[in-house]
Amino acid sequence: MKPRLRSLVTALALLPLTALANGEEKRLERLEAQNRELNERLEALASMLEEEAGSPMHHSGGVIVGGYGSMKYTNLESGKKLDFHRFVLYFGKRISERVRFESELELEHAMAGASYSGAVELEQAYLAFDLDADTTLYTGLFLIPAGIVNETHEPTTFYSVYRPKVEKYIIPTTWWEGGAMLNRRLSGGWSVDVAVHSGLETSAGSDYKIRSGRQRVSSALADSLATTGRLKWTGMPGVELAATVLRQGDITQGQDPQAGGATLWSAHAILQRGPFGVRALIAEWRLDGDGPKAVGADRQRGWYVEPALRPWEKWGFFVRYETWNNKAGDNGGEDTRQGNIGVNFWPHPDVVFKAEYQKQSGSDDDGVLLGMGYRL
Repeated sequence: MKPRLRSLVTALALLPLTALANGEEKRLERLEAQNRELNERLEALASMLEEEAGSPMHHSGGVIVGGYGSMKYTNLESGKKLDFHRFVLYFGKRISERVRFESELELEHAMAGASYSGAVELEQAYLAFDLDADTTLYTGLFLIPAGIVNETHEPTTFYSVYRPKVEKYIIPTTWWEGGAMLNRRLSGGWSVDVAVHSGLETSAGSDYKIRSGRQRVSSALADSLATTGRLKWTGMPGVELAATVLRQGDITQGQDPQAGGATLWSAHAILQRGPFGVRALIAEWRLDGDGPKAVGADRQRGWYVEPALRPWEKWGFFVRYETWNNKAGDNGGEDTRQGNIGVNFWPHPDVVFKAEYQKQSGSDDDGVLLGMGYRL
């Protein structure tokens, strides 16, 4: 066979193999491109969940874990105490592109049981449905959108060893309920939250104090549900303004004919300009009925202002003045006033050490407080 003819025959024989090889190469290239795209989408989803949770997280296969904790030492006139206050574990999972699950399980005071002061609490457990790019529906057990620290309360995110007293006794942080909540992000930095959820159950035995009415969604009485709405604006860097209104038809869940409905309104501002910052909050409850009015609990209110200076990345200084009263009605008592001054040291953005001095009116809770905290 002539050389040219032999070359032509060989080329014709190899043509199917060459085409097959080229097709396989293109298929592998498509698979690699799809794999890169999938990895990019998973990383984007994980980053979005980290941003929403406000803390760093570790993720594998769509499962996300995190948490936070704090230990506190108090040297007050009332006594000295060392307490590992909170140990919290976060678990979440991206179920689909539009559905995710998030939860928090907390152990308070290191030990829980009949002879211990601690408790094991399910603080969050909800499904989040992204209805579109700007609308999310939450169903399950979630934090009430009220105040500054109720939703964001990792120890690295606020000054002072303990959370502000106003956000303990008036906005009963940490405050969670079960139900459904719709969040809508609007243009210009505006957002709206509307929730229907389980309510409080106060009683005359506690002088209708708000904090004592938390049912923690543990076989909670649900004769009277509550409705909460919040409007928030974050349209300028370093600025957050928000207002919340809550209404419940019967704050005793039908257990006290001398009481009735209750309304909470609160507003807060967070301003940060370079190293200078300030937080301010005001909140008030109005309780219906002769029972709360007789003990002055028909009005329960408080406010605080907290200027701070963080001249260096790792050091920050603050002063806080606050006042609150769970019997602010005509037949009630005097306001409690408290001042705190202290320093935070962050050796790492997710680790903090705190020291402060506290003085409170009409009590023996004056003294020094030390704390450490972390988030994972």
